[in-house]
Amino acid sequence: MATVDEVGGPVPGTNRTERDEHPHKLDTGALHFLDSIVMAVAGSAPAYSIAVVTFAIVGSVGFASPAALLWCGIPMLGIAIAYAQLNKMGANAGAAYAWVGRVMHPYLGFIAGWCVVISATIFMVEGSLPAGSATVSLFSAHAATQAGWYTIVGAIWFLLMAYFVARGVRITANAQWVMSSIEITLLLIFGIWALLHHHVHAFSWSWLWFSHFGSPGKFASGALIAAFYYWGWDVSSNLSEETEGSETNSGAGGIIGVIICFVLFEMFTIAVNMIMTQKAIANAGPAVLQDLGQILGHSIGAKLMIIALMLSTIATLETTLIQVTRSLFSMARDATLPAAFGRLHAGWNTPAFATGVIVVISLVLFIVSNFVGSINSVLADGELAIDLQIAVYYSLAGFAAVVGFRRYAFKSFKNLMLMFVFPLIGGCFMVYIFIAAIATGTVAGTALWLGVGGIVIGAIPIAYYSAKGSAYLHRKPTLGRVEISSEPAPEAA
Repeated sequence: MATVDEVGGPVPGTNRTERDEHPHKLDTGALHFLDSIVMAVAGSAPAYSIAVVTFAIVGSVGFASPAALLWCGIPMLGIAIAYAQLNKMGANAGAAYAWVGRVMHPYLGFIAGWCVVISATIFMVEGSLPAGSATVSLFSAHAATQAGWYTIVGAIWFLLMAYFVARGVRITANAQWVMSSIEITLLLIFGIWALLHHHVHAFSWSWLWFSHFGSPGKFASGALIAAFYYWGWDVSSNLSEETEGSETNSGAGGIIGVIICFVLFEMFTIAVNMIMTQKAIANAGPAVLQDLGQILGHSIGAKLMIIALMLSTIATLETTLIQVTRSLFSMARDATLPAAFGRLHAGWNTPAFATGVIVVISLVLFIVSNFVGSINSVLADGELAIDLQIAVYYSLAGFAAVVGFRRYAFKSFKNLMLMFVFPLIGGCFMVYIFIAAIATGTVAGTALWLGVGGIVIGAIPIAYYSAKGSAYLHRKPTLGRVEISSEPAPEAA
């Protein structure tokens, strides 16, 4: 049990927090440890990420794509470790928003939460388009290219997932178990099959090293794209208020989720580079999984890969909705957003109002996106914009762990690695790819305006609610004065 000082965390000597006095509470203890892992994996959406990003990362860095995933995966693991440490400060649906605001500065905390909200909202379009296209392509390859068809079907899937999210976290988790189990099983079967199949290119260990990048700009480009692969595992921390043993289970679930996704990402990226030519990968675009399935198992293999993609996309729409609605709920509870976002459905114990608002906004954006360019251009711009935003809030979370636990970090080697080294590496790496992506022109035009502009807009609610006297925005940060009463000895982390 964590104890904290004057900023509204757990009250020393009890399990009570300020939120216990809130008239509405999320469904405490509805999720278990294994649910956290499933949610983290579903949040990163292995099949979806492989499908919609592989052609981009291979097009950017070629045979260095496995290296980009590896060298981005290590810092990402550092961020997951930072989240695991920060969870010890007490369960909070706002996750990075709450932690960063508490130990660094409330304005920085708000920006972290705002980045989650903006990136997740953009992703509603990113995810709904492939969900609709994949579903329709199971029945008609021609119809899958028609914007009207995949827009309608994608919207239907999105609304169904929104209903599950609104109905309750246990129902949501049960749906995730079904979808993710089928997805991961198919990916493992086809991933191993692909590695054993006849190869166009022989595997080289150099694919995992820096030699193929050629320049720092290429490395930054590959790393930025690779960050999108992993994004989403932190939903397990946004569900901490609804998870039993949240101070350990939510963070551990995120770490294990990152590791599982890393294995799947590397397996398929290496396999694609071995089986398909660079030109074939570029021509495949988001259909790269389908083409891989066609090579391995002909039409049946292609259909099975489409099913994996469809389930992965639908699953991650659900987890992203959870992430954005829990963030809005936590921010509204602290009076940094309209109070209505903090309302919970009386019977379902979920932020139903926040869910409804996001659904309406997302559907509008979803429809508008069909008139601003091809599906590939919409996906590419959205992914790069999201990359910038996740780099900001992940870096802030990494630094928050370093600042918040510096009193404990040097008590043992284990503490040093988990509370200082890994979080610091993760935070610094995220700052690097943010700066390098803009400086090298990797993110430009629409993607840059969408990514940076979305973050800057967050200054408006900060100014407004600060002027209104929001207690959260006027709190003094703890700056390393966090205490962990549950730590029995300095060796514990």
